Amino acid sequence: MSDPSTVADQPSKEELAELERKYDSETAFRSAGPRIAFVISIALVSMSVYHFYASGFGTIRELLHRSIHLSFVLGLVFFLFSFLKSRGHSRDRDPWYYVGGISVFDMILGVVAVAASLYLPLLPPEVVAERVGNPAPLDLAMGTALLLVTLEAARRSVGPTLPLIAILFILFAIFGPWAPGALKHGGTSWLGLINHIYMTNQGIYGVAIGVMAQYVFLFILFGVLATRIGLGQLFIDLAMVVAGRYSGGPAKVAISASAFMGSISGSSIANTVTTGALTIPAMKRVGYPARFAGAVEATASTGGQITPPIMGAAAFIMVEYLEIPLRDVLAAALFPALLHYFGIFVMVHLEAKKLGLRGLTKEELPNIVLVLKENWLSIIPLVILVYFILAGRTPDFAAVYGIIACVVVGFLKPANRLTIRDLWNALGDGAKSTIAVGAAAACVGIIVGVVTLTGVGFRLGFVVVQTANELGAVFSATWPFSLIGLTEWALFFSLILIACACIIMGAGIPTTATYIILVAVAGPALAQLQVEPLVAHFFVFYYGVLADITPPVALAAYAAAGIAGSNPFKTGNTAFRLGIAKAIVPFVFVYSPALLIVTNGFTWGAFAITLFGAMAGIGLLGVAFSGYLFAPLPKWQRYWTGAVSLFFIAPGVVTMAIGAALLTPVFVSQVMAARKTADQMS
Repeated sequence: MSDPSTVADQPSKEELAELERKYDSETAFRSAGPRIAFVISIALVSMSVYHFYASGFGTIRELLHRSIHLSFVLGLVFFLFSFLKSRGHSRDRDPWYYVGGISVFDMILGVVAVAASLYLPLLPPEVVAERVGNPAPLDLAMGTALLLVTLEAARRSVGPTLPLIAILFILFAIFGPWAPGALKHGGTSWLGLINHIYMTNQGIYGVAIGVMAQYVFLFILFGVLATRIGLGQLFIDLAMVVAGRYSGGPAKVAISASAFMGSISGSSIANTVTTGALTIPAMKRVGYPARFAGAVEATASTGGQITPPIMGAAAFIMVEYLEIPLRDVLAAALFPALLHYFGIFVMVHLEAKKLGLRGLTKEELPNIVLVLKENWLSIIPLVILVYFILAGRTPDFAAVYGIIACVVVGFLKPANRLTIRDLWNALGDGAKSTIAVGAAAACVGIIVGVVTLTGVGFRLGFVVVQTANELGAVFSATWPFSLIGLTEWALFFSLILIACACIIMGAGIPTTATYIILVAVAGPALAQLQVEPLVAHFFVFYYGVLADITPPVALAAYAAAGIAGSNPFKTGNTAFRLGIAKAIVPFVFVYSPALLIVTNGFTWGAFAITLFGAMAGIGLLGVAFSGYLFAPLPKWQRYWTGAVSLFFIAPGVVTMAIGAALLTPVFVSQVMAARKTADQMS
């Protein structure tokens, strides 16, 4: 076959690495001298080995385990990330206070971070219990040091937005008596703040860092090892075999491959760069505009964070917050994720038909026999992982045995056999991939600590509900909006306000951090509106993920634009249009929780109606945005179809029947236009 990855427009590995570094601050690692790099490598591999041992075979106290994880994360941040990005690569003229590309100041910060992380858990538990509420001077000093290095570590690894939000929350905690309106509270002292976020499990050592240490690290390591033994390439090749030959085939390959890759990776930008290196040039070659090609890959790649069984860190946070099995979270995520990919597929297919694009030729497609012969063993670790999750075992148990399976398969697999050096590098890369998200989790712990200390979540929830009620009162008093009651309008406007907050916050900070903060802050508002907890968590999570393709900070779309050679902003706008299903689906499962399967009162009848209506509505939105069904649509038909789609998205037999009746003129017109075109061609 002619491998599309060998064509002239295929980006080089160096170009892809630079793109990922540019748009994903979590991978903007600096280079170090060989000796320092070796020390860092040992620390990273030790981090992986420790987590594997602790989760699989160790019995380490919860607080101690979290602190050891935090010490690895914060200590390594100051060795892997420079104070300024401009120092990221150059060591040509290091001043005297730099050793191997790393400043002595950074080394001191790394040591302080490790000491402050380990200080409290290494004290006897009874001593810690006595000091909670009345920290000793050394406790206060260590807590202050940990808070400061956490803020700096988050700034270096994920950017300035998250630590700035944390600082605002800290100021809010201290200056609460001067806060306006419903946000006013009694305030706290610096000692009281440090006591809460450092001496208890409500702050830095809270749920966020606990989930990272217990679950997320292992699943990220599993994803790295699974990719190394060929699972990612198997997914891409299978996607090409399944979808490549059809009209606009490369775009459908991008959707399928990104959906598969999403099952083992939770990073939107990493997915975009990995699969986009192959699919974007192929899409351009068959005739897709560059901005559309980049947008397809970016939109499909953002599905990784909502696609079982990995889903990034958010799934495990849900497990801890909601105290439900991981399999329930994965079951709830399945059909909303499929609707996301369905929405992209519809628009891609219609665009291909409108432009008359071809699929890949037989010579451009991989040979399925050779693909399976070389890489079929790679699927075994994923099967083992999913089996243990569905069997009800804990996520860390499933991940440990999935990792063992990856190593065994890697050493036994004839093609691309895993070597000891490969295993060492994979362990180091896996640990390195967790550093930024770990720093973000620690910083989020500060924010969540302030929320629990001040009760600001309930205060903001009150403000949101009050604002939504005021807007609802205006609409419910005006015909024809008065046909809908005040309660329904209040819920609708609350969802709109929370969705906007999620998108705005998600534009500057990682998805997991957005999710944790918004659950703490917006969760109480949804609870006041009687929204089921699982539904509320998924609603916040989906809109946090949507930020990756929402201009002006659509980082996944900008990375794809770099590969496609297109205008980043236009690519981002197109990506948002293609990902409209991700913006619609959360409203669907709020109004009809049956879509999430495991919610209270689930029935197969309600599920079938909701799923069919959502598919029809999303499909009609695709028609409206594409301007094509069986033939090009006049502008008025596009607007009409878009409006009618809302009748299908709002679940219910009656509303769908009304929608079908309203859509009939457009459908008849399209059939007649298609027949006329066919007659002219004949």
